[in-house]
Amino acid sequence: MVWKFASSMPNHVITIDGPSGSGKGTIASRLAKRLGFTLLDSGALYRVLGLAAQRANLSPDADSDAIAELANNLDIGFGRPSIDSPWIEGSVWFGIEDVSLAIRTDEASAMASQVAAISAVRTALLQRQRDFLSANGLVADGRDMGTTVFPNAAVKIFLTASVEARAERRYKQLIGKGIDAILPALLSELQARDARDTQRSASPLKPANDAITIDSTAMSIEQVMFQVIDLVNKKLG
Repeated sequence: MVWKFASSMPNHVITIDGPSGSGKGTIASRLAKRLGFTLLDSGALYRVLGLAAQRANLSPDADSDAIAELANNLDIGFGRPSIDSPWIEGSVWFGIEDVSLAIRTDEASAMASQVAAISAVRTALLQRQRDFLSANGLVADGRDMGTTVFPNAAVKIFLTASVEARAERRYKQLIGKGIDAILPALLSELQARDARDTQRSASPLKPANDAITIDSTAMSIEQVMFQVIDLVNKKLG
């Protein structure tokens, strides 16, 4: 299930968009925790949907309508499987199953990118993402948060890095979680994913016109956080 919130205050929304491996998930999570804002990991929505499609033996090319129907009924939660369950930081749930690791594999990443290119899927998940708006504020990370999902957000950040740096980061992340990975394969997959994400007709990956671009290639997480916090302070006081 998705826990829904209601708010009409777009000035409380901070969007962080960027390509895979740019560090936007880490920055968004730390920023939300620091500010006491709600966090939306939009990429996890597509990853869980991709996993659900795989388990249902659905192909993005041949079964787009069926995958869009899955999106309409996707049972997903962040942090816990139900309202009464204890909170587990960073966890993603598909029904009552913790799929936090299952959705981070190379195969899951590729499938997420393919289902995200389906226009009907993006339409189905659009309102789900907006339902995460909270009166205490929202930090939303993804690929079209500032351009399509929250176009009126007060702070829009586009976080990027070279594809080589992103592949290296993803490799270390997966190995650190005990997931087998091959660096050249990760590099090729990121290049292919970049092409799919930027060239798709539905909400392609690109900076919003009023977004601030941060290139994190030669920056540490702490350096990026310092720059982001400074930007947020200037925008929101």
